Amino acid sequence: MLNTQYIPAEEAVKCVESGNRVFIHGSAATPIHLVKALQARHAELRNVELVSITTLGEVDFNNPVYRKSFYFNSLFVSTATRAVANSDHGDYVPIFLSQIPQLFRQNILPPDVAMIQVSPPDAHGYCSLGTSVDIARAAVEVAKYVIAQVNPLMPRTHGEGFIHVSKFHAAVWQEQALPEVNYGSQVTDVTVQIGRNVAELVEDGAALQLGIGTIPDQVLKNLTNHKNLGLHTEMLSDGVIPLIEKGVINNSRKKVNVGRSVTAFMVGTRKLYDFVNDNPALRVMDIAYVNDTSVIRQNSKATAINSAIEIDLTGQVCSDSIGTYQYSGIGGQMDFMRGASLSEGGKPIIALPSVTNKGISRIVPFLKEGAGVVTTRGHVHWVITEYGSVNLFGKSLKQRAKALMQIAHPDHREILDRAFYERFIKGRE
Repeated sequence: MLNTQYIPAEEAVKCVESGNRVFIHGSAATPIHLVKALQARHAELRNVELVSITTLGEVDFNNPVYRKSFYFNSLFVSTATRAVANSDHGDYVPIFLSQIPQLFRQNILPPDVAMIQVSPPDAHGYCSLGTSVDIARAAVEVAKYVIAQVNPLMPRTHGEGFIHVSKFHAAVWQEQALPEVNYGSQVTDVTVQIGRNVAELVEDGAALQLGIGTIPDQVLKNLTNHKNLGLHTEMLSDGVIPLIEKGVINNSRKKVNVGRSVTAFMVGTRKLYDFVNDNPALRVMDIAYVNDTSVIRQNSKATAINSAIEIDLTGQVCSDSIGTYQYSGIGGQMDFMRGASLSEGGKPIIALPSVTNKGISRIVPFLKEGAGVVTTRGHVHWVITEYGSVNLFGKSLKQRAKALMQIAHPDHREILDRAFYERFIKGRE
């Protein structure tokens, strides 16, 4: 469409047919208005496959009335899709975040329809994918039909997210507040201490990657006295704003994208969305680029900070499931863990509380049956809890187990020591 002509969402989603595969823009860019309009057609649709990574906002994908109409095939499970992904009308595709665009571009999982949310067109007719370029850019390239929810509250971000209105087959004007997440409201004494422990490993001039959640936010709060930090991360949240404003993050020591912070998507509060709006110091890029290990490793001192659900005594890291229950996804953890390990002076870090909210140890003799290994024991380096830091790189199985027991919760060290004896000592004496 050369001229932007807006139509109702109910009319825009009529292009979706039974048996189609529909891509849904994710995270803060979830086009809630379009999704609800599509769901309203459930009685006339059958076997529509929905594909997305994290979705946010008040959208119910698990309603029983949708079961014959929609099948949710998740590329990264989140709160809104966890129930449906673990049901008989949903599933999960294990894949590195960096390789999801390949599924689209190589015709392995091509979307028939892409539903996206964008900023209003500029004077030249270009809209922006705003808060989430990530896998959406590839979906838009491949989809036969592109439906855009045009939202004046979506920030216009620089990078690879610009799309001309001529690419849209339908456009819907809908002013709607973006979903917000405030990680600063979830602070505990444990996460504060972990943040301090991680920050001690961050060197001046490091290029940072931070995962999602409270721990990365706490790390950032402890970096105010650092110098010349860079940002090359798959996602960012509000915690980077004060460091950028103070010049702590200035990207001056990076080898690629010097002077600019790089991300693929962002989730935070309205303060973050306003901060990134038309900000040339930030580039929001295709996830195939941001999470490419050959790009990540080019920056010296690449420091990747990620979390986990549990880790066994040999260093196997489970980050995506609780036993057989799919909790999240592989995401970009391995992309950055590997990229940081190959970077000159790089540090791949797994940071996690020593116990769950119920007091169950996260450092365990064996992963739960059915648990997924996201970061293998061959890739893991630094592991951090509130009780300290250990580097497993180059250590034997026995040495790893001894090291991890040192940063386990004291209440569980005796059990872990007993497991160590059973595995490594008993019968070998």
